[in-house]
Amino acid sequence: MMKLKTKSVHFLTIVLTCLIFLTNSLSSKAQNDTIVKQKSDFWKKVQFGGGLSLSFSGNYTYILVAPGAIYPLNRYVAVGAGLQYSYASEKYLYDSHIYGMSAVTLINPVPFAQLSVEVEQLRVNNTYEATPYAPEFKDNFWNTGLFLGLGYHSQNVTFGFRYNVLYQNDRDIYGEAWMPFVRAYF
Repeated sequence: MMKLKTKSVHFLTIVLTCLIFLTNSLSSKAQNDTIVKQKSDFWKKVQFGGGLSLSFSGNYTYILVAPGAIYPLNRYVAVGAGLQYSYASEKYLYDSHIYGMSAVTLINPVPFAQLSVEVEQLRVNNTYEATPYAPEFKDNFWNTGLFLGLGYHSQNVTFGFRYNVLYQNDRDIYGEAWMPFVRAYF
């Protein structure tokens, strides 16, 4: 009788151990599947866009590279970030390197309208060439912009205007506080 009880206890222990192992394995697999699914859902929703500009004429060169991405939180609101680098040069006058980043919130209260709030932080490094009347001059500074925008939105493209509320007439890289924009994310 004792041998039968011992064998039953061993058998029960083995069965319980197998059940615990199987339950933990399935639970772990379900958690991994959920994590993988969440990652894939995130990247499926991310939309990429940005700007690229090249201009060459005579002694002037301008290059702009500005990639960006947004993530829709729901059908009304999306958040995103972008990087920017530009180079401008006019032979015998100046060289300018501007680089930085931005964060944007896009709000679509109705399908055809888009409101935007964008914060931009750029480092500006300007070098003015030496002339017979003046030595070489470097002007390096940070430029911060806070843009409020309104645009017409159709599918993945928005056309509109934005206003830089932090615009400083004497210390800003933009010529005006008001600027038109075209924004596209795919």
